Amino acid sequence: MNSTEKESKKLLSSALDLGSQILECGGDVNHVEKIINNICVAYGAQQTDVFVITSSIVVTMKRNDDSFTQTRRINHYNTDFRKLDELVDLSTQLCNTKPKLEELEKEIKEACQKNVYHPILELAGYLLASGSFAVFFGGNFMDGICSAVCGAVIFFFNKKLNKVWNSQLIFYLICSLLSGLVALILKKIGFCANVDKVMIGSIMLLIPGIALTNALRDLFAGDTISGILRLLEALIQAAAIACGFALAVFLGGKIL
Repeated sequence: MNSTEKESKKLLSSALDLGSQILECGGDVNHVEKIINNICVAYGAQQTDVFVITSSIVVTMKRNDDSFTQTRRINHYNTDFRKLDELVDLSTQLCNTKPKLEELEKEIKEACQKNVYHPILELAGYLLASGSFAVFFGGNFMDGICSAVCGAVIFFFNKKLNKVWNSQLIFYLICSLLSGLVALILKKIGFCANVDKVMIGSIMLLIPGIALTNALRDLFAGDTISGILRLLEALIQAAAIACGFALAVFLGGKIL
């Protein structure tokens, strides 16, 4: 393998790294295709064919009269619009400045590994959101506190155990089951008066509202396959959440 082929493969791999990270952060399929194409063209690609769906990216690039194909599997999503915005700005910057391939690879890896939010700020967001929703839907102050505790449980599972299961269905089912059981235990102890409001507050953290919005966005943009896949995924996640809390209520009635 000569140096030109190595450079082309390195370029294609870096473009896939950036595109896959943008897709995982909540970027739309059409935008990911354009970003990968723009980076390849900026570095001398004569032709780039990009195919993106929610779970896979396939790119064929023709550069220096040689064709190269690479694929990338998308296993999980972690919607982060702030990081998404930074990655999109980085892609524009790279296309304009065209740094050396070594620098390109380094900048993309650093951007993909960067954590935009500190874990403490994320935890505060979980606590505030779940507690506020519980109070908003009719709970009292203690219900909000208990819902915040359930939000902390969800945060822990999302940060530490999300990658243990490749199936999002299993993750949402177990996460909703355990948070529901925590709410029932707090009710049994006497900390909360309205366990249904506590559960509603924690459910709001799990509802795949962004996934559903992205599905409709892809459908309206003409990306039918990706839109349908996202829509089905959102509906299955919602069903898993409902089953998890229903199972928690059932087991809580038997055990507690």
